[in-house]
Amino acid sequence: MPIFEYVCKDCGTRFEKLHKGGAPEECSCPTCGSAAVNKALSTFAAGGTSETKCHSGG
Repeated sequence: MPIFEYVCKDCGTRFEKLHKGGAPEECSCPTCGSAAVNKALSTFAAGGTSETKCHSGG
């Protein structure tokens, strides 16, 4: 199930919403209840470091 990020146009709250079935549903701001929201660009986070180390012992 995809998670979408939104920003409320009225109060500026940034929030996430899980949409079942892949079809975006109508949503409203959890802080002020406004339906005036914009879909925000999501950032992708991956664990790990930028250093590459060989742990093969050889």
